[in-house]
Amino acid sequence: MFFFQNDLESLRNAYAKANSSNENTQAFINTAEKQTGSDVITTGYKAAARIMEAKIVKQNRKSLVKTGATSLESIIKSNPNNIELRVIRLSVQENIPKIVGYRGSLKDDKAFILNNYSKQNATLKNYIKRFAMQSKTITDAERATLK
Repeated sequence: MFFFQNDLESLRNAYAKANSSNENTQAFINTAEKQTGSDVITTGYKAAARIMEAKIVKQNRKSLVKTGATSLESIIKSNPNNIELRVIRLSVQENIPKIVGYRGSLKDDKAFILNNYSKQNATLKNYIKRFAMQSKTITDAERATLK
C-alpha cells in the first residue's frame, strides 16, 4: 500500500506540472509509463499521458488523443463517482485545443468536483485545491468555497 501511495503521489506531482512545458509533459509521460498499477486512478493518468503525448509528438496525434480519450471516458463511465478521475478529465479538456473537440464534460466535471469536494480526504482535498488554483474553468468565487 505504501508503494502505491508513493507512486500515486509522484504521478500527481508530475501531472500537476505537465502543462507548464514540453519537458514537464515528457516527464509526466515517463512517470505514467513506469507505473505498473492497474487501479483506476493510475489507468486514468496513463490515459491522460496518451492524450498529452499528442502535444509533443509530430505524428499520430489524432490517434493518441482518440485512444487516450476513449480510455479515460471508459474508466469514468465505470467509476462515475471518482473525483480524481473527474479532475483528470477536467484538466485535460480545459487544456486541449478547442479544435480537437474533446470538451464535452467541462460543466459536469466542474459541478461534480465542487459538489463532492467536502467528502474527500485531506490529501485529495489539497490536490484538488492546487488544481483549482490554476484551473481555467473554476472561478475565483468557486475556488473560495474549497476549504
